[in-house]
Amino acid sequence: MPRFNWNDSLNLLSKLSARRLWNGAKVLGSFYASRLLNKPVQWGYPVSISFEPTTSCNLRCPECPSGLRAFTRPTGMLENSFFQKTIDEIHKDLLYLIFYFQGEPYLNPDFLSMVRYAADKKIYTATSTNAHYLTEEVAKATVESGLDRLIISIDGTTQDVYKQYRVGGDINRVLEGARNIMKWKKELNSKTPFVFFQFLVVKPNEHQVDDIRRLAREVGVNEVRFKTAQVYDFETDPNGLIPTIDKFSRYSKNTDGTYRAKNKLANRCWKLQHANVITWDGLVVPCCFDKDALHQLGNLKTQSFREIWYNDNYRQFRAELLKSRKNIDICANCSEGVSVWRD
Repeated sequence: MPRFNWNDSLNLLSKLSARRLWNGAKVLGSFYASRLLNKPVQWGYPVSISFEPTTSCNLRCPECPSGLRAFTRPTGMLENSFFQKTIDEIHKDLLYLIFYFQGEPYLNPDFLSMVRYAADKKIYTATSTNAHYLTEEVAKATVESGLDRLIISIDGTTQDVYKQYRVGGDINRVLEGARNIMKWKKELNSKTPFVFFQFLVVKPNEHQVDDIRRLAREVGVNEVRFKTAQVYDFETDPNGLIPTIDKFSRYSKNTDGTYRAKNKLANRCWKLQHANVITWDGLVVPCCFDKDALHQLGNLKTQSFREIWYNDNYRQFRAELLKSRKNIDICANCSEGVSVWRD
C-alpha cells in the first residue's frame, strides 16, 4: 500500500487560502457540470500549473524529445522577469506550481530565484531533476529556496543499467546529489523539500525494483515512486522498453506481439479542467503530453492568462475532448490511471 506522508500533505494544505479553496471548488464543480451537460463548462482558474524553466538537457534519453534534440519548437530559457509577471497575475488562485515540462530545470541559472519568488507567494512548488547539478552549494540553495517537493529521476541502481535509459548520465552523481540534499535538509533543520526517487520502469531496469527500494532507504529519501514509461511507437516498441511486469506498463500485449494502450480514454479529462502548461517562451498548452507545443491555446507574451483561459481556442479544445477524446493526438498515449505507484 502507498505510504501517506503527513508532513508533505500538511505542507500542501498550509498553502490553502479561502480564495484558493473556493477556486478549487469552482473548478471541481465545472468538471462535473461538463460531464452532466455534455458540453464544456469552466469555472475558476487552474489549481495547478507547470512552468518550463528550459528545454535544454544534459542527457539523451531515448523517449524524450529534449534528450533526442527532436523539438520543432525553439530551445531556450525561461526569463525571470516574464515568470514573475505571470505569477503576479495568477498566484492568488494558484495552489500548486510544477517547475518542469521538458529539459533539466537546474540548467536555468535563475531557476532557484523563481522558486523563491513563488514560495514567497505561498504557492506549493515542485520540480523534477536528473540530479546531476546538485552540488553541495546548489543543494543548500535548493533547501533554502523554499522548494516543497523534489523529484529525483533515477532509472537504475547500477551504472550499466542506469545508462541504458539515462544516456550520458552518471549514477554516482545522481546519488551524490541526493545525499547533498538530504544532508542540507538536516543541517538547516528543514522539513522541505519532500524528496522522492522516481523510478521509470522499463524492460532494462525492471529487475531492480527491489534494489531501488533498498537504495532509497540507504540515501534517506522520503519515498520511492514507480512510473510507467511513455513509449511513442508503442505498437511495435522498437527500443525494447515496455516492461514485462504488467502493472508497470501503460500497454497490453496483443496476440500478434504488438501492443495497445490500456487507457480507454473516456471523453473527459480532469487535468484539462484544473491544470495546464506554460512553455519557457510563454505558450499555453493543454498538458504535459503536448511536448512539442502543437496545441497552442494562447501566448502569454501577447495576452493575459485570464484572457487565454476563457478564449475560443480553449473552448474549442474542451468541446473536442468531450466529443471524441480518442481523436486528439496527444491523448492517444495518455497515462491516466496507469501512471505512478508509490512505495
